[in-house]
Amino acid sequence: MQTVPQIEFQDINPPQAIRDAVDKHVAELEARWGRITACRVVVKGPGNRHRTGGLYNVHIHLALPDGREVNVEHAAPEDKRRSDLTFAVNNAFKRARRQLQDQARRTQGQVKHHEGPPVGSVVRLDPAGEFGFLETTDGREIYFHRNSVVADGYSRLRVGSRVTFAEESGEKGAQASTVKALGKHGLR
Repeated sequence: MQTVPQIEFQDINPPQAIRDAVDKHVAELEARWGRITACRVVVKGPGNRHRTGGLYNVHIHLALPDGREVNVEHAAPEDKRRSDLTFAVNNAFKRARRQLQDQARRTQGQVKHHEGPPVGSVVRLDPAGEFGFLETTDGREIYFHRNSVVADGYSRLRVGSRVTFAEESGEKGAQASTVKALGKHGLR
């Protein structure tokens, strides 16, 4: 670390074991992610307030290169396990490790990108209003039945309407199910 870690205890005089645990957690973060430039840990004792009485709060702020940060602040207020100081400290550092892992994945480009459902355009509709065909982005035509269109949306479909769909195998080849019309700007 470029600066000495700041560790502060408020409204509490912790036992030496807790001080040692915080120091150990900070050292582990530094050893595992050596690019931490600054660290501030604040352990707040239980207050006399109605909502938070009896629960410890641990706040961790880590500064990383390129202006990135990791902030671990409030845990779920209803988590009564935070009445145990050891749990509160361990849980806060567990969340800090998770956020650092996420930062490292983003930096290394290992973030998963989830593809949405395929998009197509309606190219033909049955004049009797029972089925239609849509064209996929790779140029294939796929059959769909009026019952495959969600929320009774078949009546709103027109040739050229953009839709999302799920492709499945039918009796005569590929067919679309769960057909959803996209909005005006391609949004659902």
